[in-house]
Amino acid sequence: METSSEMHGIGDNVEELKKIIPDEETAVEAANIYSLLSDSTRLRILYLLKGRELCVLNISKVIKMSSPAISHHLKTLKQMKVITSKRIGQRVHYSISNNKEGKFVTKLLDTTF
Repeated sequence: METSSEMHGIGDNVEELKKIIPDEETAVEAANIYSLLSDSTRLRILYLLKGRELCVLNISKVIKMSSPAISHHLKTLKQMKVITSKRIGQRVHYSISNNKEGKFVTKLLDTTF
């Protein structure tokens, strides 16, 4: 008679399967970044920032949204460490971070469109 593991085709592969999935913390981080990208405005902002620095004013002109609304989205992206900012004169310029979160998002953007 077959055991439950054999019936379901699992056999000894469970330990191998455990090795290929990310740990819980990594999966949560990825899910949070995916949720950021589920907002079309944030996704468009990230496409604009890919490979360049832009200020809120220029982003708002391109996206045709108020500067405060864009700033809200930028704050969310910055809190998740996807983007970074630096002050140049009176303006703050934003770009995609050169960390694991930023690199992850850049890869996704490269493969999406």
